[in-house]
Amino acid sequence: MAQLTFVNLPVKNLDKSVEFFTKLGYAFNPQFANANGACMIINDTFNVMFMVEPFFQSFTEKELVDTSKAIQSYICLSVDSREAVNEMVNKAVAAGGTAGNTQDEYDFMYGWDYTDLDGHKWSIIWMDPAAEG
Repeated sequence: MAQLTFVNLPVKNLDKSVEFFTKLGYAFNPQFANANGACMIINDTFNVMFMVEPFFQSFTEKELVDTSKAIQSYICLSVDSREAVNEMVNKAVAAGGTAGNTQDEYDFMYGWDYTDLDGHKWSIIWMDPAAEG
């Protein structure tokens, strides 16, 4: 059986986060959804669990990061082409996110960052499969 992975992220407004990522083309698993959280499906084994901040806080004694001042995570997702990188980031910006830096120093890799509504940084990358190895 494939091992499932869940990245957990705190959000200020769950409905707005779900709406934002739905506009980017992601689906959510209704089995893992309630007023405290929603599970975004990346693929068959990788998921992102968005949790409202008070619920997220209940899992740790540590202070939550103020994402307007500090970075908490840097999530990198790959896509199939350079065009798909641009398409995803443009969707994120249209949905209210903020475009960040591009990485285009190498012929075999291209990436572009965006920041979501809660200040979490995402990098969308393409790597040429012929250059792998």
